[in-house]
Amino acid sequence: MTTILRIDSSARHEGSASRELASRLIDRVVGDKTVVERDLANGVPLLSESTLGAMWTPPADRTNVHRAELEVADAYIDELMTADMVVIGLPIYNFGPPAALKAWADLVARAGTTFRYTEHGPEGLVPDKPVFVVVASGGVPVGSAMDQASPWLQTFLGFLGLTDVTIVAAEQLNVEPDAAIERARNLVDQVQFGELELAA
Repeated sequence: MTTILRIDSSARHEGSASRELASRLIDRVVGDKTVVERDLANGVPLLSESTLGAMWTPPADRTNVHRAELEVADAYIDELMTADMVVIGLPIYNFGPPAALKAWADLVARAGTTFRYTEHGPEGLVPDKPVFVVVASGGVPVGSAMDQASPWLQTFLGFLGLTDVTIVAAEQLNVEPDAAIERARNLVDQVQFGELELAA
């Protein structure tokens, strides 16, 4: 069975290009699959002093209060660790990622669990797997100097050990909406999934 972790970060549900294209991409994977949905628009706790204190406490020394503090972060980490494939919807807001996605990243990055520091530098501890990032922008060209969202996310994923990252761009949707979304749909339909079985 293939487990797909779907992470949506758009504040919009109706009319969201990143959500539509993420669904289209996932629908192309056939066979025995389970889709775990994590909708960050429903709310993500912000990193706090108490959360950091719980993270930095050795697991054997954590109290019930510590464990409760890390409950959400632990769920995010477990989803990422156990998935066979990840699909992330990334709208660009004011040149960067949505605040909810950054908050998710702050909870997922945990020294000794998802990464570690070595004499050769940081090492990601999340098992590598295909990650597909659907980037939607109203006016920012994806990959340009104005796009500070997709390079940040790719850097963050690589830091965790996820290097097999494919970017699918639905860009400048406010410039030529119909043409832009059609180009993005065609890009999704051309995505290569490696060994995963595809719908015809």
